[in-house]
Amino acid sequence: MNTRLIYLTIAMLGSTAAPSSHDVPSPRRALPVRAATPACGPGVDIKNTAAESRCFELRTYTVRAGSSADVLHARFRDHTIALFQKHGMTVVGFWQPVARLDQLVYILAYRDAAARDAAWAAFNADPEWVKTRTDMQVSVDVDNTFMVATNYSPLK
Repeated sequence: MNTRLIYLTIAMLGSTAAPSSHDVPSPRRALPVRAATPACGPGVDIKNTAAESRCFELRTYTVRAGSSADVLHARFRDHTIALFQKHGMTVVGFWQPVARLDQLVYILAYRDAAARDAAWAAFNADPEWVKTRTDMQVSVDVDNTFMVATNYSPLK
């Protein structure tokens, strides 16, 4: 194959790659498409898992440089938890990694993936949340992992 064609193809692919989580999209640039929530919750057929398990979501927030972890904690403490509960999300718990003070880790539980998606849609559209995130801005990278309980877990 022609070497110039290979380099041109690589250059074109590199210029169309999805933005990293550190990029802030400009108003004219399209936002990356969010991946669909995977099948999660009762009836998920995965070896060694509880058939009746709820859908759990492990979320890790890493505060970007120039933002405040204290504002993030205050936003959750004073506003976000109540809004999660208002929209049917079960708060399992929150943790502060001892070696990463710029992170916050928490777990939410839902009946299933559809309930998760409906709860987040309602939460994101809630005027109280829109006001809170505007008033208490924090720039974070979010990593989430969907889980079901094992068949020997005490928490399902």
